[in-house]
Amino acid sequence: QVQLVESGGGLVQAGGSLRLSCAASGRTFNIYTTGWFRQAPGKAREFVARINWSSTGTAYGDPVKGRFTISRDDAKNTMYLQMNSLEPEDTAVYYCAARTYIGGTVSVEYDYWGQGTQVTVSS
Repeated sequence: QVQLVESGGGLVQAGGSLRLSCAASGRTFNIYTTGWFRQAPGKAREFVARINWSSTGTAYGDPVKGRFTISRDDAKNTMYLQMNSLEPEDTAVYYCAARTYIGGTVSVEYDYWGQGTQVTVSS
C-alpha cells in the first residue's frame, strides 16, 4: 500500500501563489508516476499535472499550462505543485495521486489517492 498526504492549500487572492506538497510513504518503490487532480463543486475531477517518479517527464492540463509547475524530491518521497498567477477558476479540492505505470492523465488510471487539500482563490 501507498499512503499520500497533501498539504499547503489555503485561501489566496487572484494573482497570488501557493505551493502544494504531497508526501508519499509505504511501498513507494512500486510507484512510477504521481500527479495532481482537482475537483470543484459540481464538476468532474480534472487532471492538473503529472510527473514520472524515475525521470523528469511531465505533463500539464491545458488550463494550468504556463502557470503551474510540478516537481519532486526523490530523497524526501515528496511531490510539489507550484501554482502561480492563480485565478478564481482554480478554486477546488486538489488531490495527489499515484500509479504503478508511467504516464496517465485520467483519474481512473491512478491507484492511490490522498485526502485532498482545499485551494480557494478570491477575486
